[in-house]
Amino acid sequence: MIMPLIKGLQITISHMFKKPVTLQYPTERPDVKPGFRGLHTLNVSHDKAKCVACYLCPTVCPAKCITVEAGEDQNHDKYAAKYEIDMLRCIFCGYCVEACPVDAIRMTEQFELANYSRADFTYTKERLLEKK
Repeated sequence: MIMPLIKGLQITISHMFKKPVTLQYPTERPDVKPGFRGLHTLNVSHDKAKCVACYLCPTVCPAKCITVEAGEDQNHDKYAAKYEIDMLRCIFCGYCVEACPVDAIRMTEQFELANYSRADFTYTKERLLEKK
C-alpha cells in the first residue's frame, strides 16, 4: 500500500531537478522538423505562378478544399485564373504537392494559422503567392 506512494513521490522528486521542456512560446520558437507540412504557397517562375490549371490538386484533395478555375492567355497557354484553398477544410495531407506535375505548390514550415474571421482562412492566389 505504501510502496506505490513512495514510488510516485520518487518520480515526482526526480522531475523537480531536471531541465524543463516547456517553451515560452512567443519568445522561444519551436524547431520545425524537416518534412513538416505547414501553410501552402504557390511557386513562381518567370514572374508568374507555375500553376497550369491541370486540376490534379483539387482532384486528389480528400477534403475538397482547393478550387481552381482555368484561364487562357494570348499565347493560348493555360493558367490558373482563380486558385483558392479553404484552410478550415484542409487536413494538410500534402497530396496536392505530390500530385502537381509542374511543382507549382509547396508546403512551407509556417504553422501559425490564427485569424479572427472565417473569411481570413480562404487563401486566394494572390495571398498564396506572397507567402515566401
